Amino acid sequence: MNRIAAPSLSPVGTRQRITRLRLWHLPLTSHTAYYMADGKACDTVETVVIALETDAGLTGWGEGCPIPHYLHAYARGVAPALQELAPVILGGDPVGAEALMADCEAFLPGHVYAKSALDIALWDITGQAAGLPVHALVGGRRQDTLPLYHSITCVEPDEMARITREAQAQGITQFQAKLGASGDWQTDVERLAKVREAVGPGPLVYGDWNCGATTLDAIRVGRGAAHLDVMLEQPCATLEDCARVQAATGLPMKLDELAHDTASLLAAHRLGIMDAVALKLSKFGGLSVTRRARDLCLHLGAKMCVECTWGSDIVTAAALHLGAATPPSRVLNVCDLSGYVSPRIAPDAPTRTAGRIAPPDGPGLGITVDQDRLGTPDLILD
Repeated sequence: MNRIAAPSLSPVGTRQRITRLRLWHLPLTSHTAYYMADGKACDTVETVVIALETDAGLTGWGEGCPIPHYLHAYARGVAPALQELAPVILGGDPVGAEALMADCEAFLPGHVYAKSALDIALWDITGQAAGLPVHALVGGRRQDTLPLYHSITCVEPDEMARITREAQAQGITQFQAKLGASGDWQTDVERLAKVREAVGPGPLVYGDWNCGATTLDAIRVGRGAAHLDVMLEQPCATLEDCARVQAATGLPMKLDELAHDTASLLAAHRLGIMDAVALKLSKFGGLSVTRRARDLCLHLGAKMCVECTWGSDIVTAAALHLGAATPPSRVLNVCDLSGYVSPRIAPDAPTRTAGRIAPPDGPGLGITVDQDRLGTPDLILD
């Protein structure tokens, strides 16, 4: 365990100050291995959990869980970034997350994935200090429950259809079919066809390459599946190539990996490829920045999937709060990330019911983390 002390920079007149930060690395095992295009896979992934403690006796929880080979992020990069930020964090006022996060950005520009867990923990403390759930602070609750999608690993088409039927029996009405793992476009068309046949007309079906397709393969798949009523998700590694696929197929498109800040959202909108977009907390840098992205998407007209890259109960709760504070007509779906992995770290965290999920109602994030499941901290800053 590393233990690092940093000076307190408590501003004049602050009502609370952060006195300690603890950090854990925890392996999360997926309920199944997720195979994706271009050789990517996700099975057991390390999540980073942090706890911020204040001199008023409050504890705020945050989490970030980068998927390997997925984005410019890695789990073991979080602790060094927070160590660098220790002079700003320790002694800082946690109530009103955006003020301290602005100080952090000035002190250490970038590294948004490492800051995401910190920002979530600050919102948790702010909500507890106000006696309000986070969704009341980021726009007010707009709906009681939120629609879920189910992600289907890229395996044989018949097995994907079986997984789809199983999820549909649980009330799921939106299905993300991973594509590209086998490297041949014909099988991807069959995957989409089998999933569509399994659910029947009406439910939303979309095929996701996670940036791993060429324009040629994605166009052939899109044209081959155009009669199926499907949406395409993030086929290629650039916005321009995604635009070529959309123009050639005429199918609606959802963005994910390439949507990560204001500039990328505006660029995608100009290209006409943002019918839907995944707003993932750790891509943008936490709730503060993702809330601003949400508001921009409301202006631009895109439907939103409000979630994160991966993770357990803390990051799931944070995303659900933001989703619940978003107009229902503009929420495409959310994801119960913690329902895909083990161990669960907050026994009272929300779970899916009839294809939908509700945010917690308690102050802050509204969940109780079982610290026994985390073990001994890997890092303490005080």
